[in-house]
Amino acid sequence: MEKNRLIIIEGPQGTGKTTLTNYLRENIPSSNLYRLSGQKDKSPKGKELSKKMYYALLEYLKQMQDIPMDLIFDRTFFTEEVYARLGYKEYQFTDVYNELLNKINNLNYDIYLILLYLKDPKIYEERLARQHHQYQTFSPKNSIDQQNTYQIIGKELQNTNINIYNIAMDNFEEAYQKLNKIFKIKR
Repeated sequence: MEKNRLIIIEGPQGTGKTTLTNYLRENIPSSNLYRLSGQKDKSPKGKELSKKMYYALLEYLKQMQDIPMDLIFDRTFFTEEVYARLGYKEYQFTDVYNELLNKINNLNYDIYLILLYLKDPKIYEERLARQHHQYQTFSPKNSIDQQNTYQIIGKELQNTNINIYNIAMDNFEEAYQKLNKIFKIKR
């Protein structure tokens, strides 16, 4: 039996995660799209809340793995790790992150981690100018720092069961073409 795909889109604010996840949902039959945002408590209590939330998510993924449905996520626990590494949180998340990686690696999915970035950092200024509900400050500098940290995480995951793709989002049409090849989407 063919495995379902678990597609996780990660990247800094302003890279186009919403645009890309919408595109995937509209073009991959039998798929569900989930948009996650972390909880806003940045204190050590927030670490426990995040751990509880992501463990529940992985339990849900385990229950869904035999239902013929591809799952698309706009952010997951990778964001939590990036934010903690950058000091946006008052705690380190790496111990929980490693536990979650181990659990996700053992699920029966073809797992894709799509890391988005911008070649031209000036585009962040344009894209971040719109209003957001924020629990993290949106700024071009923060987005560039996040972009660099996501790239480090991508390199760290080279020897896992996760298929990692870095996709530049400066031009949406070019990004769509890359996704079409990865996921065999016919337009």
